Amino acid sequence: MLPRQAASVSRISHISSRTSPLCRRVPRTTLPQNRTFFTSNGNPESKTRRAQLLGAAALRSSRLTNNTLTRSISSKPLPAPTSRLARYAWRTAAWLGIFVAVSGTLVVGFFIYDASTYKEEPDTVDIPVSELALNPRRGGPKNLPIADHFVDDDDCEENKAVKHKPKLVILGTGWGSVALLKTLNPDEYHVTVISPSNTFLFTPMLPSATVGTLELRSLVEPVRRIVRRVRGHFLKAKAEDVHFSEKLIECSSIGADGQEKRFYVPYDKLVVGVGSVTNPHGVKGLENCHFLKDISDARLIRNAVVKNLETACLPTTSDEERKRLLSFVVCGGGPTGVEFAAELFDMLNEDLCKQYPRILRNEISVHVIQSRSHILNTYDEALSQYAETRFAHDSVDIQTNARVKEVLPDRILYSQKGDGDDANKVITKEIPMGFCLWSTGVAQTDFCKTLAKKLDGQNNKHALETDTHLRLSGAPLGDVYAIGDCSTVQNNVSDHIVNFLRTTAWEKGKDPEKLHISYADWRGVAKRVKQRFPQAANHLRRLDTLFEQYDKDKSGTLDFGELRELLFQIDSKLTSLPATAQRAHQQGQYLGRKFNKIAQAAPGMALNNMDYGDIDDAVYKAFEYKHLGSLAYIGNAAIFDWNGYGLSGGLLAVYLWRSVYFAQSVSLRTRVLLAMDWTKRALFGRDMMNF
Repeated sequence: MLPRQAASVSRISHISSRTSPLCRRVPRTTLPQNRTFFTSNGNPESKTRRAQLLGAAALRSSRLTNNTLTRSISSKPLPAPTSRLARYAWRTAAWLGIFVAVSGTLVVGFFIYDASTYKEEPDTVDIPVSELALNPRRGGPKNLPIADHFVDDDDCEENKAVKHKPKLVILGTGWGSVALLKTLNPDEYHVTVISPSNTFLFTPMLPSATVGTLELRSLVEPVRRIVRRVRGHFLKAKAEDVHFSEKLIECSSIGADGQEKRFYVPYDKLVVGVGSVTNPHGVKGLENCHFLKDISDARLIRNAVVKNLETACLPTTSDEERKRLLSFVVCGGGPTGVEFAAELFDMLNEDLCKQYPRILRNEISVHVIQSRSHILNTYDEALSQYAETRFAHDSVDIQTNARVKEVLPDRILYSQKGDGDDANKVITKEIPMGFCLWSTGVAQTDFCKTLAKKLDGQNNKHALETDTHLRLSGAPLGDVYAIGDCSTVQNNVSDHIVNFLRTTAWEKGKDPEKLHISYADWRGVAKRVKQRFPQAANHLRRLDTLFEQYDKDKSGTLDFGELRELLFQIDSKLTSLPATAQRAHQQGQYLGRKFNKIAQAAPGMALNNMDYGDIDDAVYKAFEYKHLGSLAYIGNAAIFDWNGYGLSGGLLAVYLWRSVYFAQSVSLRTRVLLAMDWTKRALFGRDMMNF
């Protein structure tokens, strides 16, 4: 054996002798494999190979045993195994340290950001302002100032770039208007928003603000912040009239001297989204009621409820008067009325006894008066019955098939159909009340009534009529649009197709009354109906069945009378779109996308000498409403209606209901405020102060 090899074998043998106890710990998957090499013949190379493999095995053992091997070689005692409790405590301390470090970093970062929001120096620069913005020219039918220019037209380069673009004026700051502003391309139009309110209101959560579940400011978003996205202008004024021939909007506002001032705002395209007012239905005494349409109504309701509670606690209040003050009546069994009744009951049931005498809880009563046979009659029948069962469990009185006749300061008179054998009898009843909410549908605003009188074809008494492209009927084509609660889409399928067929027949030199349509022609007519009236598509699924049904003489063709009868039948099945935030939001998004398309096509339109009215059909499809479902809160429970599929439940459904509206909030600011309000309600209860 060579000296070098002998020394190597000696060192390895020494290590192996010290690690022999550890070799027994080598996994079985390792030792058998090495044992085959140790049984070779006794030549020097074999012995060297054996010594090398033994060293490799020892090295692998040391890797598997980590610190245990090191301590064994150094003859130090092995440490006692760490207990599970100690490991758990160490991990807990580590995670706690990470949490504290991250939280501290966020807090420090917030204060650094907060410090950067303060300005030490005045932020003033010289801004050029047009003389016409300071002293507008006068004109129009009443020789009023015309706001062609605004004082912020030259505030920045972005504003300068759009001040010569087509003038788009939006009336109102509701769901439709805000959806339009969020969809519109900022570089295509000179946008002006006109409204008496400078806030956007999240209306679905308004009942929660009436009882202190949510703060009023959590439901509103500054409109100027939304308008700034499109580099537009906002005027806090009220639209009074529109002069269509001059393309001028007559507006009124309160000047610095407290007097009403009137002026004109010119437009190239006008969008009317002024909303609606509560329908009085000709009932007397509505001055004794509260309404729930805007944020000021919620504040008045909140103050009135708390005032009644405080008055009921006074020693001078008689028992009869106390019961009247604590009688709350809701007229209307729709979503708004039902959700307010549910929120009111929750507040009285959960928070009243914590701050007021318990005797008040025993004398409180909540009543809902509904003209139909069920509350929430637009929802699925099973969900409506679930809501009624829930209210019955909560001792909320529901009076169905009842109509209010008069609202007096201290009671409500209503008529109600009898039950059973007395179904044909109408009985007059009354309910003492200390508070009444009137929530019974919508009606036109005065501004919409003014427009309807000036336009031909406006026959709807409740809303402005538009075509399927949301263009205002009777107004110059392509100039004026209407969206939201103030409008309704005409369902005149028969008139449109009949006029189309008559024109086609006359062009071919045929008598329309003697026109016969084959099945192939009928398919073409149905295709045109679907394109122009998307809501009719559901009624045109089986074209062959419809053709056979109305081909009464079995001739294989439809004559003019048979086709007209078929189209009239489709007309009768089409219903008006619901006056909801969901519909207004979809209409606003639709107009925003279409206006973007029109702006992109504008250069080609100018070359071809076309106007906006000719391009609507060509550039974009007709509006199609897609119902995404309905929600309602019914007192620590919620119901959902998705096109016939219903869901109802307790707190789990409430959290889902909150999640849906939380996601629909228009900004991060309102989402943060909503989360804070819900947390505050859980920790401290509802805010029951009036101010």
